[in-house]
Amino acid sequence: MELAEAKLKFIEAWGKLGSEWGINRTMAQVHALLLVTPGELTTEEIMAELSISRGNANMTLRDLISWGLVEKKHRAGERKEYFYADKDTWNIARQVAKERRKRELDPVLKVLDELTKVKGDNKDPEYKTFNKSVTDINKLAKNVDKTLETMFKAEESWFWGSILKVFK
Repeated sequence: MELAEAKLKFIEAWGKLGSEWGINRTMAQVHALLLVTPGELTTEEIMAELSISRGNANMTLRDLISWGLVEKKHRAGERKEYFYADKDTWNIARQVAKERRKRELDPVLKVLDELTKVKGDNKDPEYKTFNKSVTDINKLAKNVDKTLETMFKAEESWFWGSILKVFK
């Protein structure tokens, strides 16, 4: 397989994977393109490479910047904006985990904390079942949150070594 074909295959695969994780397919494809590009690309270059509209490219780049996955750069004397993606997969994984935590886990933890404080009679089977389920899910969610916090602070080799010890 030639490099150009492999690059397209990677962009397609990354786009499909992104959509499986709940991320816009085009967003994942633009990210993939920037990952396999050694330097920066302009909006026009991204549009041409992926055959997407200017509006789609601009919106996607804004989203990638808000996720902390892409940086915008300017070159002295030029009006064009250039975009660059961090190539370090550990940094990417941590950044995606931080954003998913902020957008998904934090709101759920807030609701679960509120629901664990619901008053009721422990002799009532409905209350007892509700309280146990909510409390157990809350504990699990807090453990996931602690694991993510450890991941954010850890070096890659230490983190994976610690995780693998758990499964031995």
